Amino acid sequence: MTLQDAPATADLAATDDIGWAVRLLAATPTHEHRDPELLRHWARTADAFGAALAPVACSARIVESDGGLAHGLLARYTSRPPTVELFTDTIALAERVVDARGWRAWYPAGSVRAAALAHEAVHAHLHHGPARAALKRALGHHALRLGRLRVPGHVAGAEEVAAHAYARTVCGLGRSPLLLTAALATEAGTGNLPSSARDARREN
Repeated sequence: MTLQDAPATADLAATDDIGWAVRLLAATPTHEHRDPELLRHWARTADAFGAALAPVACSARIVESDGGLAHGLLARYTSRPPTVELFTDTIALAERVVDARGWRAWYPAGSVRAAALAHEAVHAHLHHGPARAALKRALGHHALRLGRLRVPGHVAGAEEVAAHAYARTVCGLGRSPLLLTAALATEAGTGNLPSSARDARREN
């Protein structure tokens, strides 16, 4: 999971899951001057796409380590070799935040780790399979138009929104992990969201 700006407000749950997805997109480079309604459309589309994906097995090697809080990371995926790294210090803080805010009904015990794994598994699925092209088509953004030719364009942050929606659905969470990452940012006093490590997800 990676970093995005988030307001440090007490009533974070008042913003719904789509609202958090819109904020994620708005804070993503290239979207600074996008129409808010377009961002909301993309957020809804990506959320629905992720929620509708069939369960994906995590075939990558799983390792656990500390140091996530220092870098604002909950988990990250690297492709060579395929590895999901879970940061136990951030996961432990997330579980404490859930209890402190009374959100246990939304995030059952152990669900933070499960959601992080699901999130990274679907990122790998989107990276290597046809689902990525399907998401682009669903978003309806075109990088090139030439007569009747339409080339689907990349919407930065959309895969992240889809991955959060997927994790929420397959793990049976009451709210998106985006809400929890906002609370983690507030707890850590960073003003940033520890989410799936998009910035760390590289072909390396």
